[in-house]
Amino acid sequence: MSTNTITAAHTALISRLERAGNWAAPVGLRAILAWEFFEAGWEKLHGDNWFADLADKFLFPFSLLSPNVNWAMATWIELVGAVAILIGFGTRYAAFALFLLTIVAIHAVHLPAHWSSFAELWQGYAITNQGFGNYKLPLLFLLMLAPLIFKGAGHLSLDYLISNARRNRGATPAA
Repeated sequence: MSTNTITAAHTALISRLERAGNWAAPVGLRAILAWEFFEAGWEKLHGDNWFADLADKFLFPFSLLSPNVNWAMATWIELVGAVAILIGFGTRYAAFALFLLTIVAIHAVHLPAHWSSFAELWQGYAITNQGFGNYKLPLLFLLMLAPLIFKGAGHLSLDYLISNARRNRGATPAA
């Protein structure tokens, strides 16, 4: 096999993978994020408000709001944001809202209460809280939300269908 044949086969493979990736790659990301955030919102919707215990840990401007308002906002951002991400509708906006919510959650809930060195802070990079915080999962959520913010939901989404419909409506037929 010649180098040109290998290069051409590689280029064709990469091209196919990129086309398939435009359709398939974001779907798995959207599905797992939707599941996780919807589950968290559902638990808040049917659970007791424990935000009063954390009111002093909320970042500005959320620290100005009552625990009940913050609870309601978190609940509905998680529920509506999860559905929006799942169906790919307003994906960038929903992902950005969930990104901000996750930053607030990391600060208020998941970081260790006290740490004096990065070594102590690093102990909180865990799923379970052993007294050092547990910011691993929300940090992974931030990393998973970033591609949805910057690249969108992909071709298998309402965003893409709406964008195509708008583009086609604005196109003039060739004469």
